[in-house]
This record gives sequence, structure tokens and C-alpha cells, in this order.
Amino acid sequence: MQNADLIAYNKTGYHIARDLIKPDLINRLCREGALVCRGERGVVPGLTPDLRMLSDEEVFQRILAIHFPHHLSALYTNFLSHPTIVDILTHLIGPHVKCMQSILFIKPPGMPGQAWHQDEIPIPTQDRSLTGVWVALDDATADNGCMWVVPGSNRTGILYERRPHDDPRYDGTPQATGMPYTENDAVPIEIEKGSVLFFNGYLLHRSLPNVTADQWRRTLVMHYMSAESVLTWSGMQDYRDVVLVAGKDPYAHKGITRHYRPYLRRPR
Repeated sequence: MQNADLIAYNKTGYHIARDLIKPDLINRLCREGALVCRGERGVVPGLTPDLRMLSDEEVFQRILAIHFPHHLSALYTNFLSHPTIVDILTHLIGPHVKCMQSILFIKPPGMPGQAWHQDEIPIPTQDRSLTGVWVALDDATADNGCMWVVPGSNRTGILYERRPHDDPRYDGTPQATGMPYTENDAVPIEIEKGSVLFFNGYLLHRSLPNVTADQWRRTLVMHYMSAESVLTWSGMQDYRDVVLVAGKDPYAHKGITRHYRPYLRRPR
């Protein structure tokens, strides 16, 4: 990562690394995703046994997302530490980095998007080091539901209150309110299969529905932060369901605790 890239990231809140992941690995991640969605890598509440009899295409049509697939898949666990991803993370976060979450989004045709939000609210780091990594397993376009961002919205340090909404374009994720931005401030992040979007935890972002007839928008999303900071999350003073991907963990003496089990997200 060049110094100019880092300056731009701090200004806009995001960085695009195009064609970062090789096609053969993307294909393996997609195939592994089908096995996870079919329940062949372990139990995911809500997945039914009949899915094992369906094609990948038929399975993907039924699922919006699965959280924590790395708890089921060695391939996904190893991918958390992908060298080129980790190299960029050490520039953005620092030398000591841990991962605390993965989400496999399928988002088939007709599936909704997510309303405007900031990831720092549900995942509250104490040092503002939260960084999302959004890996495109398919081409992500405005039509199939790519991410939209408000460039620079990370710089104020303001976390906008989230409230329930009834907008049919979005799933049940609460929506940020009271932002001093309009739709004209938002830009779509259209990226090709194998490209990776890195974004700051304070960056306002959303996605719109997949309005195509035949395109999935599969993505693997991971969240990282500084290993030198604790995470007060899910009722824990120091969330320890983490994977160290770079440097040292000064809290390693606390051990690792499996907190979340993989779970299914369907449209509301």
C-alpha cells in the first residue's frame, strides 16, 4: 500500500484494491460457500436437510447471508489471514491485528439491501480501529446491490443513532438517522470479482436491492481491529472470539472463547 493510498483512505474512509484475490481462490471460496449454505460444513440453525439435494444455484436463491462461516470452514479461517489483505491491514490499523467476525453474503436476485449504517456502532472498538474488508466473489454493480458510501463521513468521529425503519428496499438492519448528508453525497462502489474494499468503521454505507434477474452478489465480509485494544461486544468486556492475523496479542493470556455460532440471515 502506497503512502498516497493511505492518505486517501484517511480522507475518504475507504480503499479499493482491485484484482487482489486470484480467480482460482475466488472460485474455491464460492464453492466452499455453497457447502456452508448447504449445511455440509456443519450445523447452521435454519438450514434444512433438503438443501443437500439442491444445486448450488437453488441453494443460493434461498439465503441472504450466513454469519461466522469461518467457524465451519478451514478455508475461510485461513483466508482471514490472506497475506495481501493482512499487508494492507497493517498499514491501515498497525502491526498487531485481530479478526472478530466474518459474514458470507449471497444476495440473490430480489433480495433487499441494508440501510445506511456505521459498523462501529454494533462493533464498538475503543480506539476507532475497526476496519471492514469486503471481498467481491462476483462482480458488484449498482444493479445487483453493490455497496454505496458517503466519502469522508468517517472523519467527523460522529456515530449516528440507528432506528428501526419500514423502507422495503432494506432488510431489518436499523438505519442511521440525523446525518447531514443527502443522496447526492453517496457514491456506488462498483468493483470486479476478486477486488477488495477496505473501509473504516465510522464510514456511512448501505446497499440497495439486487434488481437483476440472474446475478448473485456474493461477498465475503470480515471485520478487523487492533489486537492492542479490547472489544466490548455482545455483553463481554473483552470479546475473545478472535483470530490473530498479524503481530502479537497482548491479551493472549485470556485465551480464545468461542462465543458466536454460525447463524442464518434471511430477509425480514
